[in-house]
Amino acid sequence: MKAKHQRLTLAVLALVALVGAGLLATFALRDQANYFYTPSDIVEKKPVAGKAIRLGGMVEEGSIRHEEDGVTVNFIVHDGTAKQAVMYTGITPDLFVEGSGVVADGKLTSDGMFVADNLLAKHDENYIPRELEGIDMTGNMTKTDTLVE
Repeated sequence: MKAKHQRLTLAVLALVALVGAGLLATFALRDQANYFYTPSDIVEKKPVAGKAIRLGGMVEEGSIRHEEDGVTVNFIVHDGTAKQAVMYTGITPDLFVEGSGVVADGKLTSDGMFVADNLLAKHDENYIPRELEGIDMTGNMTKTDTLVE
């Protein structure tokens, strides 16, 4: 076989291997393509109980209940259409409040409860840490202040 044919065969094999790897990765990650499931997605897609997923939405007003053990929190996540009950055991983030966004890592139980292992509280672009509330952040800034001279 000539060198030209060997290079062509090698290039074709490399292309086939690359396409095969891409298809395999796409097939393996098809259910994880979403960053998180919303409560509506859980109603529609009905993920398998015990499968690790992420749930995202807004914490419903008036839904946060602390259990007597002091570390277990029950609340409801909604997306405007559907609701999902969530139970989390651990220390909640400082930004975790009613009406705020939340992303929870965890699993659905067979009775439909979402048991979270980790909570991530989300904030909007207007977030100001408690320590900086009431401080005028624009006081000493001018339009000519830059990092580059």
